[in-house]
Amino acid sequence: MSDSSGGSVISPLSLPQLIPFAAFHDAHAAYERLVQIYERNTAFIREAFDRYAAGQLPQGQRVRAYYPAIRIKVSTYQGVDSRLSYGYVVEPGMYMTTITQPRLFERYLREQIHLLIRNHGVGVEVGESDTPIPLHFAFPEGHYVEGVYADSVGGELRDHFDVPDLAVTDDAIVNGTWRGEQGEPEPLAPFTAPRVDYSLHRLQHYTATRPEYFQSYVLFTNYQFYIDEFCQWAKGMLASEEGDYTALVEPGNVVTLAGQGQQPSGVHPARMPQMPSYHLLRENNTGITLINIGVGPSNAKTVTDHVAVLRSSAWIMLGHCAGLRTTQRLGDYVLAHGYVRQDHVLDDDLPIWVPVPPLAEIQVALEGAVAEVAGLSGWELKRIMRTGTVATTDNRNWELRDQNEPVLKLSQSRAIALDMESATIAANGFRFRVPYGTLLCVSDKPLHGELKLPGMASAFYRRQVGQHLQIGIRALESLRDMPPERLHSRKLRSFIETAFK
Repeated sequence: MSDSSGGSVISPLSLPQLIPFAAFHDAHAAYERLVQIYERNTAFIREAFDRYAAGQLPQGQRVRAYYPAIRIKVSTYQGVDSRLSYGYVVEPGMYMTTITQPRLFERYLREQIHLLIRNHGVGVEVGESDTPIPLHFAFPEGHYVEGVYADSVGGELRDHFDVPDLAVTDDAIVNGTWRGEQGEPEPLAPFTAPRVDYSLHRLQHYTATRPEYFQSYVLFTNYQFYIDEFCQWAKGMLASEEGDYTALVEPGNVVTLAGQGQQPSGVHPARMPQMPSYHLLRENNTGITLINIGVGPSNAKTVTDHVAVLRSSAWIMLGHCAGLRTTQRLGDYVLAHGYVRQDHVLDDDLPIWVPVPPLAEIQVALEGAVAEVAGLSGWELKRIMRTGTVATTDNRNWELRDQNEPVLKLSQSRAIALDMESATIAANGFRFRVPYGTLLCVSDKPLHGELKLPGMASAFYRRQVGQHLQIGIRALESLRDMPPERLHSRKLRSFIETAFK
């Protein structure tokens, strides 16, 4: 609680002075109120922790502050533009979401609030929620709560502060399993503030780069060859100051600015993170992020679970695959048009009977990029690229099993390629409403005895990686030039979908 002067008094529960909900008809003003509440409340928690670390917080004193929230009440079944894929609610009711780190999400929040006000003709309300901010999420990047605690204080941290609660960090909203209590507002956004905070912290851990550097257009790969090629190309673009790119950020938050002869600032980590990420920055986060996710569907799920909270405009998988057809050659491309999911990591979140459709906008962009970079078109393009079903498995050594069952399933599904990540990335794009696509390169043909001989692998990668990467980059650049209302397809909306993108 607070006294009349706004200062806290000793009590079993210490809270900053309540900021009640207030109505706003201007997106800018609503956003500024979100910033005000969040920054004041996180500062309140940090100041209390400093007192605790110094042994000045009274025994029995509990400190709490809440996330800001935004809500909207719609009272009619008013008509909205049927072409929209986000920016509106589908039926009357109260809708609300908690918000974290509003400065990181400024452009996103301003757009979503503006669309709600415009499409429904009513104001939005901003105030304090009843969801506590965990201590660990109240600290900006660079602070290490655990270290201060271990070195400076004893006792039980949880007696004084709220800590992350897994009960409020699930994916019930995006999974379509959320069931609110009677009178509880419907979800306004796909993720709650604690869920977003959790992923932001995990992203830093897995990628060794700060969330603010992630760009809206994302490439996933599972080979370091692509990383090396990307860095070389990106630094060349920055040196020549082409493409409106402003900087390259590497693991450890090492930054190379645009301009001839620019030297990187920062220190590369002594050990590479699990999923090193590289960000070619452009104004308004419209650059390109490349992430080496490693091998397997578990990694693919992990990274997309966390990247999704940044609300990417599109993500594409650039990987290698086993070609399953006699007519395919090593180095040919596979454009995924459908997926057989045998990855098992998303079965509980998205049942395998749910079809994961191809998105026309992504498909056209990828096909056009292959044609442009390879210098082929029409009938000739079919010499190097085949469109069809990609099967994804969690068994890297599937070849060692009895062949009858797996080969039969691959044949029945009309699969033309097999890999370990594509279906997972597509399924999570479908689940999180992030436009997705896959372009693979045939690196072996196990069904036909075409395994790479010693020395062939390195030569193959050197020859093919550069072209494959350029295709992915060109596809994302073409998507970037597309109006958002075209890129974000209505196919990804459920019956009751959140208004926020």
